[in-house]
Amino acid sequence: MRKGVGLGALTRNTQTSQQYASHGQLLQKSHIDELTTQLSVFQASLSQFSRTHAKDIRSNPAFRAEFARMCTAIGVDPLASSSNRGGSFWAEMLGTSVNDFYFELAVRVVEVCRRTRQENGGLIAVAEVRERIMRQDESIGGSSDVSEDDILRAVDALKPLSSGFAVIDLGRRQMIRSVPKELNTDQSTVLEAIQVLGFITHSMLRVNLGWDGARVQTVVDDLLSDSLVWLDDQADEKEYWAPSFFKKSG
Repeated sequence: MRKGVGLGALTRNTQTSQQYASHGQLLQKSHIDELTTQLSVFQASLSQFSRTHAKDIRSNPAFRAEFARMCTAIGVDPLASSSNRGGSFWAEMLGTSVNDFYFELAVRVVEVCRRTRQENGGLIAVAEVRERIMRQDESIGGSSDVSEDDILRAVDALKPLSSGFAVIDLGRRQMIRSVPKELNTDQSTVLEAIQVLGFITHSMLRVNLGWDGARVQTVVDDLLSDSLVWLDDQADEKEYWAPSFFKKSG
């Protein structure tokens, strides 16, 4: 007859489990400490790199974009507050000039979006915003080297203000939405088609998407009411164009 497990065996099993748990906690703590040390080393190296190449970061958009991506890779948000003083990483590492650059650019992005809202319904391409800012600088005899990446980061800097500004993807283009209104699926589909073709018609949507006339009319009316498309009724069939197309052609 098999003997039962005694109290001594149970005690030994309990002690063994406690030892494994204690060992596991030590390994976990050691791993966390090691990662913390590595992160500190990375951040220190990033700080040194930023000081060494501060001039390039300030003046070169491509270099600035790559540096920002390096920050993101180790979990540093360059525009977020990084100390009790409320200063951002840009400000602490490079002085206030780069930090101010993004917030000043954000103000200019807002101005462009508001100025063109009646034309485009509050939906404008990132590339168009950049072109307008560059042309404005040229018209007053100045010059600025602003990249689309800079525009995107400037819009991102507006998030804490709950401004309603957001970047959305339409096909292969990135657009800034400056009105707090979400596009539904049908509206997004039609706008993507217009980005590719330049315009759409009722028949194009019915044939290519299989939509009935009522569905086509509803989505087109909604886009027209928000000024997201323009109507050309001079053709044999009414055509609905993207406002940005006329700016490119002009």
